[in-house]
Amino acid sequence: MRPAGMCYWLGAIGLLSAPRFGNGAGDVIDAPSPHAIAAMALTVIVFAMFVRNRISIEIVSLLAIAIIAVGLYFYPLPHSQPTDGLALAFGGFGHPALITICALMILGRGLVVTGALEPAAQVLERIWKFNLQLGMLVSLMLAMGLSMVVNDTPVLVLLMPIFVALAQRGAMPASKTLMPLNSAVLIGGMATTIGTSTNLLVVGIANDLGMPPMSVFHFTPIVLMAALVALPYLWLVMPRLLPDNSPELKEGIRRFYSHLRVTPESQLANRHFDEITDMLPDAFRFEERPAGKFQAGQRMLISGTHEGLESAIRVLRGQVAPAWVVDQITEQSRHKREDIQVVEMVVTADSRIVGRTLASSGIADHYGVAVLGVHKPKRPFADDVADLGRDIRIAEGDVLLVMGLSDGLEAFVAGDSLLQLEGVREMPRRSKAVLSAAIMFGAVALASVGLPWIGAQGIYLVKVPIAISALAGAILMFVTGCVKFDRVGRALSGKVIVLVAASIAIGRIVLESGAAGWLGELLASGLVHLQPAFVLMAVMLFVTLLTNFASNATAATVGTPIAFAIATELGLPPEPMILAVLFGCNLCYATPVAYQTNMLIMAEGNYRFGDYLRTGVPLVMIMVVTLSYLLVTTYNM
Repeated sequence: MRPAGMCYWLGAIGLLSAPRFGNGAGDVIDAPSPHAIAAMALTVIVFAMFVRNRISIEIVSLLAIAIIAVGLYFYPLPHSQPTDGLALAFGGFGHPALITICALMILGRGLVVTGALEPAAQVLERIWKFNLQLGMLVSLMLAMGLSMVVNDTPVLVLLMPIFVALAQRGAMPASKTLMPLNSAVLIGGMATTIGTSTNLLVVGIANDLGMPPMSVFHFTPIVLMAALVALPYLWLVMPRLLPDNSPELKEGIRRFYSHLRVTPESQLANRHFDEITDMLPDAFRFEERPAGKFQAGQRMLISGTHEGLESAIRVLRGQVAPAWVVDQITEQSRHKREDIQVVEMVVTADSRIVGRTLASSGIADHYGVAVLGVHKPKRPFADDVADLGRDIRIAEGDVLLVMGLSDGLEAFVAGDSLLQLEGVREMPRRSKAVLSAAIMFGAVALASVGLPWIGAQGIYLVKVPIAISALAGAILMFVTGCVKFDRVGRALSGKVIVLVAASIAIGRIVLESGAAGWLGELLASGLVHLQPAFVLMAVMLFVTLLTNFASNATAATVGTPIAFAIATELGLPPEPMILAVLFGCNLCYATPVAYQTNMLIMAEGNYRFGDYLRTGVPLVMIMVVTLSYLLVTTYNM
């Protein structure tokens, strides 16, 4: 169901911004107002500062908000009060778009900390391990397909944690996969009227202007053909243009040694080594192998990174610490409702455990914590593996990987003179994995399919705005304990929050100052002598520019009436012109402020503004040329 009143209101704003056609080239365009000039200048300056990257995005965003607030307070817009300018400048912090993004970050955090996406990640991991390029292609096609029937934002929220986890397991770095994945989601969302809220907005305004309604798959074939042209770029070129921002590049990777005990329930029991090699993560290995089959009770020397050990233990179902202390930690965690933490600790020269083995140190008995592995730093004239022997002996400078609750970990650090390193990690709360997945599925279903409702005409589905469904899901994550409220800061990104608020403020001032409308008039005045194909391409480029610097809602509101008026004046069919606007609103790849999914990947991929520009502009040009050609040939323009 479409809120008709809202569409009429938005359409009215767009019509006010539409060009005043008269005798074609003889029309005179009024000069832009001072507010419009200031809005355009501010947009250009902010964009330039983002690209130069000499000042952090957070500071530039806050400066933009402050300039708008101060400027509109002393020089208000016509027919407004100084306080209205303050509301416009700071309104982004309470805008539904920002609330949606924060809620979706919390939902994604819930899936990560509960391990709910492990099954899906394992399936994709097998494909990626077989062939990286095949894994990338399958992932892109999956993203496109899902976003055709489900709103773009929930699709990305579902897929993003999976690809971050895959990157940690040795697949392609997250910074090289998230940008192509996001672009694939946006292309898929362009293919149907329900793919994005912007599509619904453009179609709604077009209906209000007198055009017949469009079905869900009205323009899907056009987008699918354009997607086939863009897919090689997303698949093979874009990852090469992106940097590797993996944390491992900045920090040394530690490999921890431990002994894996084969339990009767283990996947290793009564199997040969060759039978389990495909199950092992890349960051894990056996330092010794059995002569025959693995036997229950057998202890084998192993090594791996933190993630490698964790994955191998979960898959192989073996033990690297005494079962009784692991069970004790799990029971205390459930009783105290406290997360289990895994930390790294350096052994100092004054430590009591120097020279002792893990078995003789009494760490588990004294503090109720479990040592999962020991990292041995490089020492001259030492063979780490050969020196370990049957029991791992602790030396000064070793790094211990320790699991426990906060009280026990603090007592261990203080009691045995250890130095705790930064980077505490929480163990996944797997008991709540199904619950967190159900909450996420419910939030996505409410926004995409709708809520069953009984009315005068019977039972029908009412779609819930993504802001409401996401916020409800985030609240449920807190209430059920899937996400701890005191850990919410880890889910949110301050950079993304202020960037969203600034982009909303800039978008509003561009629209309300008349800058968008003036640019539309300028565009229209120069199109009267062009061929229809170039008119259509120019309209699409104009809307694309607007959506990447203001917002897609602004682009839809301003661009749809302008395109309809141009088509009427030049005697062109209105439908391809309206579709040019709809497609242009979705070509939001070139800046992080263009769409909320662009901002969602910014923190996880550790992207800079220039990364969007470098990879997004070529994709925009590919899509503009391809879609323009397809529209011209389809409608015989």
